[in-house]
Amino acid sequence: MADKKKAGAFDIRVVIALLIAIYGLVLTILGIIADPAEVAKADGININLWGGIGMLVFAAVFIGWARLRPIVVPVEKSTDEAAETSE
Repeated sequence: MADKKKAGAFDIRVVIALLIAIYGLVLTILGIIADPAEVAKADGININLWGGIGMLVFAAVFIGWARLRPIVVPVEKSTDEAAETSE
């Protein structure tokens, strides 16, 4: 019989969420310190700030998804362990 183990930090959703969160954090910081002249070029919308916040929300949703529905990986027992448990 195979035991089950959660993928944890090796879940691809966690890796993607961390990358998106890093980019989101950088964009949010750039949006906060943005020059008003640059914001005016974008029709008054601080796109770096809103894009960064959106990326941070996306990363939080991905982390939540990975925590609520973890990937379960079957772990096969070695033949030595199987022989010990059957005795």
